[in-house]
Amino acid sequence: MKKKLLILFLLLSFPSIFYVILTTGKHDFIHLPFYGEKELAANGKDTLYHAIPSFQFINQDGDSITDKTYDGKIYVVDYFFSTCKSICPKMASELIRVQKKFSYTNGLVQILSHTVNPENDSVPVLKAYANMVHADAKMWNFVTGEKKKLYDIARNGYLLNALEGDGGADDFIHSELFILIDKEKHIRGIYDGTKIKEVSNLIDDIKVLIAEYFIKEKPKRT
Repeated sequence: MKKKLLILFLLLSFPSIFYVILTTGKHDFIHLPFYGEKELAANGKDTLYHAIPSFQFINQDGDSITDKTYDGKIYVVDYFFSTCKSICPKMASELIRVQKKFSYTNGLVQILSHTVNPENDSVPVLKAYANMVHADAKMWNFVTGEKKKLYDIARNGYLLNALEGDGGADDFIHSELFILIDKEKHIRGIYDGTKIKEVSNLIDDIKVLIAEYFIKEKPKRT
């Protein structure tokens, strides 16, 4: 009985670590791919992977949100607009599922939603939208800013390359994709945010990332 209680405690306390151990075995860990171009570092040994560039936007509370906000965080990115009646409600519903799954991480896992319609989605509009979808402000930022900058990072940062345009008045992004970013600002997964199975894969991949960092950062015994 005591053994069963101990296993239950460990599963509740460290769900991501035990997810990897139970699904991959002791020595055969899953490693997520890196997306984007890569190159060899000057030392001729290390690989430099595509990373998200610096940015600065304003969230639903009127606070400045930058790339530094996500230092040491794992985060999920999407693009939406508040008046969308097609794919956005489903995407918001799936992100709520992500939010609930990782509320135990105390801020390690984050969600960053960018508006594609900053002309309409002001700070008060974003705040109302965040309240409507029951977003936890400690985990989930909805950001607005200059349209060209929002669209540029979509294409050149998060690699939504299929969506051509210049961020001008007639440019419009309408993507169903969720992008998974690791602590070093590398893209580690791309998922269809309207499909339950793909978002379940995203959730599993986040667990894998948490476990990988736990293993890397665990102090060695001396």
